[in-house]
Amino acid sequence: VQLQASGGGLVQPGGSLRLSCVASGSIFRDSIMGWYRQTPGKYRESVATTTSGGSTYYADSAKGRFTISTDNAKNTVYLQMNSLKPEDTAVYYCNARRFSSTTMSWEDHWGQGTQVTVSS
Repeated sequence: VQLQASGGGLVQPGGSLRLSCVASGSIFRDSIMGWYRQTPGKYRESVATTTSGGSTYYADSAKGRFTISTDNAKNTVYLQMNSLKPEDTAVYYCNARRFSSTTMSWEDHWGQGTQVTVSS
C-alpha cells in the first residue's frame, strides 16, 4: 500500500475534520499531493492540491474553509476541513501525481478513500 488515508467520519454542519494520508517516501517526494472527493453518480473532483514547492490549489467550494498541508518528515499530507456543510459529504481520496520519465506521462496513485458525512 503506497497511500493510506484516514480521518473521515460523521460531523455536524459547521464542524471540523482533519484527513490524513501517509505516503511512501518515494511517492511523497516526487509528487503533487492532493485530495479529491466523489459522491455517487458524480465524477471525482479535485478539492485541494499542493506541490513540493509549496504551491497550493483549492476548488472554489473549498476556499476559505479547507487547508491542505504536509509534514515532510512523516510523508503525510493533511486536509483540515472547517465549517463543514452537508454538501461536503463524500468519499475523500488522497492522490499522488507524478511524471514518469519512463513512460513520459503523468501517473496517478490513489488511496483507499475515507467517508466524510456532514449531517445533523
